[in-house]
This record gives sequence, structure tokens and C-alpha cells, in this order.
Amino acid sequence: MRFYLIIGLLFFGLLINAQVPVVLPSNPSENSTNIALNKNDLIVTWPLENGNNCQLAINLDKEEPLFRSIAMGRNNHFKAISSNVDPVFILNSGSRTLQADKGWTIFFDKAPNRPYTSHVLNINKREANITKNGNRTIISIGDISAPNFDGFLEITIYNGIPLLNIAAVITTQKDSTAILFDAGLVSDQPWKTISYSDITDEFVQTVSNIDTSTNSAVKYRTIIAQENEGSIAVFPPPHQYFYPLDEAFNLKSVWHGPNYRGMVSRYGLGIRHEPEGDHRYVPWFNAPPGSKQRLNFFCLIGGGQADSLLEDVKKYTHSDQYVPLKGHRTMASHFHNEFIMNVVMKNEVIPTAPEFVDVFKKMGVDIVHLGEFHYTAHPKGPDEIRLKELSALFEQCERLSDEDFLLLPGEEPNEFLGGHWMSIFPKPVNWIMSNKSNKPFVSDDKVYGKVYRIKNKMEMQQLLESENGLVWTAHPRIKGSTGYPDAYKNEDFFKSQHFLGGAWKPMPADLSSPKLGTRVLDLLDDMNNWGDKKKIIAEADLFTVTMENEMYAHMNINYLQLDTLPKFKDGWAPVLNAMTTGKYFSTTGEVLIPNFSINGKGSGETIKLNAGGEAKIHLNIDWTFPLNFLEVVSGDGQTVFRERLDLSKTGAFGSEEFQLSLNLVNRTWARVEVWDIAANGAFTQTIYFSK
Repeated sequence: MRFYLIIGLLFFGLLINAQVPVVLPSNPSENSTNIALNKNDLIVTWPLENGNNCQLAINLDKEEPLFRSIAMGRNNHFKAISSNVDPVFILNSGSRTLQADKGWTIFFDKAPNRPYTSHVLNINKREANITKNGNRTIISIGDISAPNFDGFLEITIYNGIPLLNIAAVITTQKDSTAILFDAGLVSDQPWKTISYSDITDEFVQTVSNIDTSTNSAVKYRTIIAQENEGSIAVFPPPHQYFYPLDEAFNLKSVWHGPNYRGMVSRYGLGIRHEPEGDHRYVPWFNAPPGSKQRLNFFCLIGGGQADSLLEDVKKYTHSDQYVPLKGHRTMASHFHNEFIMNVVMKNEVIPTAPEFVDVFKKMGVDIVHLGEFHYTAHPKGPDEIRLKELSALFEQCERLSDEDFLLLPGEEPNEFLGGHWMSIFPKPVNWIMSNKSNKPFVSDDKVYGKVYRIKNKMEMQQLLESENGLVWTAHPRIKGSTGYPDAYKNEDFFKSQHFLGGAWKPMPADLSSPKLGTRVLDLLDDMNNWGDKKKIIAEADLFTVTMENEMYAHMNINYLQLDTLPKFKDGWAPVLNAMTTGKYFSTTGEVLIPNFSINGKGSGETIKLNAGGEAKIHLNIDWTFPLNFLEVVSGDGQTVFRERLDLSKTGAFGSEEFQLSLNLVNRTWARVEVWDIAANGAFTQTIYFSK
């Protein structure tokens, strides 16, 4: 160790006369990345699994493009795939409307409706600092700045794969700041061709020598530049890059050409945000004072054609599909597609195969739980209209379900309990959210059969008990559920087994966090410490569902432990049973946890630890992007504890069994999260410890 430190210091001394001083890693043998200096070029070479190497030649001359070349080769013979290019970042900085009762946990905001500024971040090659951690090598170059922001450029490469991440890590001290960013690569010369998959999933290849930039709606969020020796793909973290919206519209998330936004004169290609969003609520990203915001994108390098490289990019998200997992069925929840009110009840021609069903099937979703009649129907009656709407919902759900797909009726009521909540029953149930005529709580209708009329939370609880229904807080602690479930955590209905808990969606968004959706993960920990065996189900909370939409980026999924898919006509009690017993995990799709146990017991179960609190944690993980960390989260009824395992030695596309031994003495519960380098992740439900 002392030898390497001396060599590093000597190398640093040799670089004093270079235009940019370089600090080398103190642990050069940590991985196989080779670092060398050739005049003003910092040469970083890393191995691939196929025996080839990737090479990044970083030009330390302050007046020259940052990347002299991005190359691939073998046996020290490299071919430049792209030469003399710079990373570029455009920062939109606006204001956040902060309220005392909400703080930074806010969705109902319209950042682009207020004044905001846009600046190209200035990259100043003042120094370079290289560190190694596991299979990753990180090159930090300072400084990078814009008005009210400063930080550094961070380039991360990954041994074994031709992937690098380029990030502007910036900080502001200005309060109430909301941000967006565009990013990419720029050059003085156009690339040979530009390629992408359009919204019909057709591969498009076009010339890059155009007069001005253009924005394109694409699949897979990817744009590719091709030269004679190969191709380079630019794409964002698949979920983290997209701040929460009500709609998953495809907002043309890539750009290419010169004079982008009238701010970047050189030829370029990259990723972009639409400042106006879906023209509903547009909150942008939170940027609290002092937080390190990572404005980042990925580059994947290939020695072949652009269409082949796109297939490699698609592997990182399973081609935007949820892959089958033995013993599991995928379930997505909370969609306000309003097919019943917008099509069926308008007496329009009802399509045999509605587009929204095809969207879910193509994505690999086995079970879809709807949130129909959200501000569009008659949940409080009149009775004859409400029952007709419910009948249409049940009829269409049964018609559109088949051997491999289950479409479940569901609603997001805003009555009785407080805030917004989701409901599901194990079979069709007729219920009206009022009883204006003081009719019986339950009665028999000649046309529709059993009908419930609800007038308060006690009767709602009675209905759930009578029909074995299940409810949970929709978007807890935000939107229309701000303050919930906390406000009713001592109520009988909340403590009931028919109240599941809450639902997980990554909002608000903050690019400084290595994980998504901490608002709800923190709620799960709080509920565990309250002593209630509650669960969290992943939710999408989206309106329009079409093939053109950017669905995958805004989606998430639950993998329920089900061997077979229930048939609609037989009811779907097994779905509710898997939910109430915690027999599932939730994920963005890239990280899977097929098995998880503590001392042989799975999620949702209760075990007794020995007097020493010995816990043997076992889990299997499958993943695409290299993993970042595994976190065991536990509590003792008051405090939350986190044990983090660094997974920086993992490569891409892995499957591994992990066994951990922890002392969880005096703890009352534990669960596990796993996150990758793109902030994709998965989390289990809780295992409980008895005295």
C-alpha cells in the first residue's frame, strides 16, 4: 500500500507542469482499469468480458474538447468510435412552491409557469481526481458551474462492459429551487448517421448534417451516433430521469443537430426534458440547498452498426418489459384510463382489443388493477346510474381478461376515511358511496343483485369485512393524501387486516438520491415502528395508456407469489391473499428479488430471534445494470437502522445468491432494498420478530 501511495505521489509530481493536475487512485490494483498519461491526454483503458478493451482519451488541455477519443480495440490497437467531443449540460433552474405542511414533499406545483433561467453549464478543467471502487473507476474533473450552482464533472466507467456514466454533480445554496436538465455529446463535426427507434418501434436512421436541431419522440429513450468504426448510444437512467407526472406522454426525450435550443451551436445529440411536461401539474426535480444533484446520462459503446447497439441498450430494461419469474405473476396498480366512461358509457364502438390492454400485455403485465371513475362518474349515485356504470366495468373486465391476463376492477375513492385511497375486492361488488335515502346498508336489487350503500367509515369497514375487500392509502403523504395515513393511524379501520397500508411511486423526484421513492419507503418503516403489520404496493397513478406513451419510465411492478393466474369468473382472492400476506416484492423492473428470507421465513411472516438476535438473511438477486448497494432496513419500534452492503464489485446482467449474518437484537422487524447504478431498484415486504 505504501509503495502504491509513493508511486501515486510521484506521478502527481510529474503532472504538476501539465495544464491540469491529476490525482491518481491510492488503490490502483482495486480493478483492471489502466490509467496512463500521454502528453496532455489522460488515457483510461478498461477490459471487456469478450477480450476487447474500451479506451477514453481525456484531453487535459483547457482549450480542447474533453474527449479526444472514445475507442474500442484489442492488443493496444484501438479504433476511435467518436473523436473530439464534449459533454454538454443545459440546466433549467426555477422555483419550488414550498408550504409549511408539505415542505419538499410536493406534487401539485407548476414550475414552468413561473420565471426560470436556462444556462449551459461551464466546464473548467482545473483538476482531475481519479478514484477506484470495486469494478468502477471514477474520474472527477472540476470545476463545473452555472449561476447559483457549482460542482464537478464525474465520469464513471465499469469494468467488463462498454458503458460509462457522465454526470454534472452540482449544488446550490439557493432555497426553494426546482430544476430540469438536458444533456448529451457535442462535436464540431456531424456524425455520419443518427439512429433511434420511433414510437412505432421502427428503427430510423438519418443523416446528422442538418441545419438546426430537432427533438424526436422515441422508444427506449435512446439516440445513437454512428461513425465508420462503430456507434455510441446516449440514454438516461430509465426511471430516475423522468420526474412524476399524471400522464406518461412521449414528450420527445431526445435531440440531435446543431444550435440546440439556440444555446449549443455545435453538432450534438442527447436527452432532453420538456419544461411544460403534460400541461397538468409539472413539479420538476427538487434541488434542496446543499444537495448534490447528479445530472447524468449513460453512453454505451459498440464496434458495429447502430441497430445492433440499440439491441444492447434494450437489454438493460429487458426491452421495456417485465420478465417472467417462476412462481410469480406481475401486477400493476392505479390506472385512471377511464375506458368505461370515455368509451362504453358514451355508446361508442367498443373495440374488441382496446389499445390499453395491448400495452400492458406487451410490457409483460399479468394483472392490472384499475382506478376507474376518478372524478368522471357517479360514485355517490343516483343508484341506477352508479349500478349501470359498475355493471359495465365488471362486464368489460371479464371480457378483456383471458388465460394470461387479468383485468381487475378498482377505484380511488375520496370518501369516508380521509385523503385518497384505493379499493379492491376479490370479486365484483356493487357499492354506492352514499345513502341519501336511508336505505338498508345492504339490499337485493332485481337486476344487479346484492347492493351496498355506504354513508360513513364504520359502514365502509363493515363492507370490507363482509366482502373480504382491501384498501390502502393512494400516494400517501402527498397529493390528495397529504397527511395520510398518519392522521388516521389510530383508527380501527387502519388497524384492520383489511387496510393494507400504502402505495409506492417515486414522487417527489430528487436527483441527489441513489434510490427512488423514499417518501413511501420511509412510511413503510414508520408503519413498522408503529407496530402495524402493513404493506406497500407499487402504483403507477397514470391516466392515458397508449402505445405511443413513455409508459415504462413512469411504471413500476409488483411480483406476486402466484403459481397460476386466477380466472376472472372464479374471483381473484389469491391476488388479495398474496398482498395481505406480503408474498411479493416491488421493483422498477431491472432488479428482481426471486427469494428472500430471514432464518428461513419469508416476507410477511413472523419469527422469533434467539437471545443474541442472530439473523441469517438469504436472498437471490437478478439484475441488468451493475448494482450499487443492498440495504437491510430494520427497526425496534422507535428507531430505524440501516446496514448497507456495497455492491460495486458487481458487473452487468448478473444473478447471485447473497447470505448475510446480522445481529438484530431488540429489533422488531426487517426488510431489504437493492439499488443499481441508475437508481433502479427493488424492495421486499417486511419480516416481523416476536418477543
